[in-house]
Amino acid sequence: MSTNFEVKRTTHLSKQQVYDGLIDLDAANYWMQGLVGIERLDVGLMQVGSEWKESRKMFGQVATEHFEVVELNEPDKIVLRCDGKKGTTGKGEYIFTYKVTSSDNLTEIKLMGEIKGLTGITKLFGKMMAGTFKKASAKDLDALIAFLER
Repeated sequence: MSTNFEVKRTTHLSKQQVYDGLIDLDAANYWMQGLVGIERLDVGLMQVGSEWKESRKMFGQVATEHFEVVELNEPDKIVLRCDGKKGTTGKGEYIFTYKVTSSDNLTEIKLMGEIKGLTGITKLFGKMMAGTFKKASAKDLDALIAFLER
């Protein structure tokens, strides 16, 4: 069983600008809250299978998580997987699906998050973590849009 959350934001940016901003790891340090660093585990353009370690300061401590690109459908969809077993959390799987759509000169970014693979007491905390992930994801999308609109 999984826990889900969703965040939506709109902007006057084009779908392509939003898509490019979401996959530009080099620019993340300009907008991503609490970012300590990103270490690419491959080289070249972002593609399915690309991986990186992302370290962020959260709740006063640095947490490092391992991300992998699962799907890229330019400029409409990005799916990222975070393997909790390879990171600070030590368990679980986190799927982040970004869908980018446009209509009436507005672009909507919809982030659907899914937390799965938690057991026992961590399953209970997973439900509480969904709210925390939702708030953090909303702040990240707001910061990305502000950075791209400047």
